[in-house]
Amino acid sequence: MGKILRYALGLVKTVVTGCRMEGGGVVLSVRPWAREARRCPVCGRRRPVHDAARSPRLWRAMDLARSRCHLEYAPSRVRCPEHGVVTERVPWARPRSRFTRDFEDWVACLAVRCCASAVAELARVEWHTVGGICSRVFADLEASRGAGRHDGLRRIGIDETGYRKGCRYVTVVVDHDTGRLVWAGDGVGKEVLRGLLRRLTREQRRGIGAVTADGARWMRSVVRRWCPSARWVMDPFHVVAWADDALEAVRRGEWREAKRAADAARPRRSRPGRPSRGDETPREHLEAKAAADAVRGTRWALLKDPAGLTDAQRAKLEALKGRAGSRLLRAWELKEDLRAVFRAPTAAEASRRLDGWLSRASRCRIEQMADAGRKVRRRRDDVLAAVELGIGNGRVEAVNNKIKVTVRMGYGFRNVDNLVSLLMLRCSDVRPAIPGRAM
Repeated sequence: MGKILRYALGLVKTVVTGCRMEGGGVVLSVRPWAREARRCPVCGRRRPVHDAARSPRLWRAMDLARSRCHLEYAPSRVRCPEHGVVTERVPWARPRSRFTRDFEDWVACLAVRCCASAVAELARVEWHTVGGICSRVFADLEASRGAGRHDGLRRIGIDETGYRKGCRYVTVVVDHDTGRLVWAGDGVGKEVLRGLLRRLTREQRRGIGAVTADGARWMRSVVRRWCPSARWVMDPFHVVAWADDALEAVRRGEWREAKRAADAARPRRSRPGRPSRGDETPREHLEAKAAADAVRGTRWALLKDPAGLTDAQRAKLEALKGRAGSRLLRAWELKEDLRAVFRAPTAAEASRRLDGWLSRASRCRIEQMADAGRKVRRRRDDVLAAVELGIGNGRVEAVNNKIKVTVRMGYGFRNVDNLVSLLMLRCSDVRPAIPGRAM
């Protein structure tokens, strides 16, 4: 019977000494093999016994059919010269855990695919216990992989994404070649990013050839310090976003000016009520109102890709194109010309288009677009690197979307360490195996 129970529960280096029914479940009395007893949980070496346990402890194991199952054992405390007096290691559970390894791996597999409340109901544990289990499983898997997990990093993307109200962010690093999450850390700033780069060996840092990110200076300074051979690549989306912001500022200014002109040209009647027969609206008011109507409601028609416009948005854009010389039209054309830089077939063609765009932006007499042009000029080489290498932060944004889905599934996270562990289990190459099955 003991052999069958060991096989059913996946117990290794363990002896089953008894079995009983208690509290509607099954309790197995177990002990480690003699040569596996009295080992330090940190270094794994056999140590002398400091004192024996006064009462046995219970570890939650995988269910036996429809019954809960616990393992019972009274562990001793051992005296380790390196780590002090500690509770001896048991082969069926991780240190400082009251669950067996297989049970924790099974819960982690469920957490990767379900929300915490569903996992808690299926595993019959408290929902806040799920986060701690995920943290222990990830720490164990990462330690087993060692520093070699980051071998082969060549092109990475860096970004930050919010996970909670109050400007609470996590910084994420994604491998462009695999699309996997490499690392995630709580907060933003130089110290947070250094936390990853310190984990890498010197050879691993030297192997990184390209880093994509937005225009954050703190990212750039840290990468230059720790990865001097990496080429900095500006994300095309963020570059075009500068032109989008400038275009939106121009549109708002044009709308305010047109509305002010229309209000000023509106005729002032001597008495309230409907106009009398023969009263005519001044031509100046009609022209000013038409100019205001042409600008009104053009926000998405100007910001969206022209190929994805609705019929109404396309009509708005065509009406705007009919106003030759409009500042808003010229700003939109500059924005579209900047987008065309990233569609260039070669790096040489992209360089030619970008230089032409920078020249036009500096002479357009639209202050907002000129400011955007100065930003792009300062990062000209980084912008062209995106075309030459053919990479951007698209994969990073895809991982950011998975992070937001994870946060929504959990209805928020109070413990960011549990969130980071769950993100790594869900989005990285460190994935827990289903107990008893091959990956």
